[in-house]
Order: sequence, then structure tokens, then C-alpha cells
Amino acid sequence: MKGKKTARAARVSRHRRVRQKVVGTPERPRLCVFRSLNHIYAQVIDDQGGHTLVAASDLEANIRQQANGKRKTEVASLVGQRLAERALEKGIGTAVFDRGGYKFHGRVKALADAARQGGVVF
Repeated sequence: MKGKKTARAARVSRHRRVRQKVVGTPERPRLCVFRSLNHIYAQVIDDQGGHTLVAASDLEANIRQQANGKRKTEVASLVGQRLAERALEKGIGTAVFDRGGYKFHGRVKALADAARQGGVVF
């Protein structure tokens, strides 16, 4: 008898499906989100060059200080704002959003909305 697919395996297969359509270019890089149980990470990636252009997470000292006592969705929006600031400093105004196989809901949506408000268009 075969076992059921784990939640992580299901997410990875969804992410593969998303990645077949979403590709980052130097003109329009990919904004990739990863969320764990406690933390959230985001990075802007040029897939053709194969390197990360900008990154932000809630493990950074300045975001940790602001996040003290806030909910996870509020922390995710702080990460999105910080990522947008850094992207605009590097001259990245547009991006393709890669939700990483997660539903566009909750922390992922909060991060995306904050990045949009910060000036990144996707």
C-alpha cells in the first residue's frame, strides 16, 4: 500500500508547476518567497544569470526589532517593505511573483502587498 503524499511533497510539486511558467530575466527578475513555520524569506532572482539580486528575511536585526510582539502576517509585510526598498535601490522596479507553491493567502499575500506598496510592480 502506497503512503500518502506529505504536505512538503505536495508543495514542491505545486512549486514545480508554478516554475514552469514563471522565469526571472535581468529586466524582470523573479521575486521568490519561502516561508517556514516561524520565519519568512524573500529574494529577487535573475534566473538567466543564476544569482540573487536582493534578499530580505525576518531574521535580520532591524526587522527583528520592529517585529517584536507582532503577528506573523505583520512581520511578513515588514519583510516585503524592506525587500521593495532594496530592490528600488538596485534599480529593480518590476518583478515576476513566485509564490513558491504556497497559496496566495496570509503571509505570502501580506509580503506581496507590502512589496507592491513599496513600489515593485508585478
